Amino acid sequence: QVQLVESGGGLVQAGGSLRLSCAASGRTVSGYAMAWFRQAPGKEREFVAASSRSGGSTYYADSVKGRFIISRDNAKNTVYLQMNSLKPEDTAVYYCASRPYVIVVTTVGSYAYWGQGTQVTVSS
Repeated sequence: QVQLVESGGGLVQAGGSLRLSCAASGRTVSGYAMAWFRQAPGKEREFVAASSRSGGSTYYADSVKGRFIISRDNAKNTVYLQMNSLKPEDTAVYYCASRPYVIVVTTVGSYAYWGQGTQVTVSS
């Protein structure tokens, strides 16, 4: 089975940047659609960004468009989330996810594999 491990979270002031990484182990995920979700305390997990298998097509939630960039390095089985101009409302646990299909979707239930999450805290 595919295993995903996120890293790169931390504490940052508003306006700062962080780069999250998600490394896959086990089978290759180069042919899988990849996505990032986040969940704040008391809230449901929500879609953040997704990438097609080639990385050529990317999708973003309106709340992060223009600030976050998703990218992937299939040779390294790693997906990244560059987060710029961070806001306090971006504070959440961030999870990477994948599904064994090339088509990108934005719903939690559509993803089969999940990482353990990494905490991102943005102070005001």
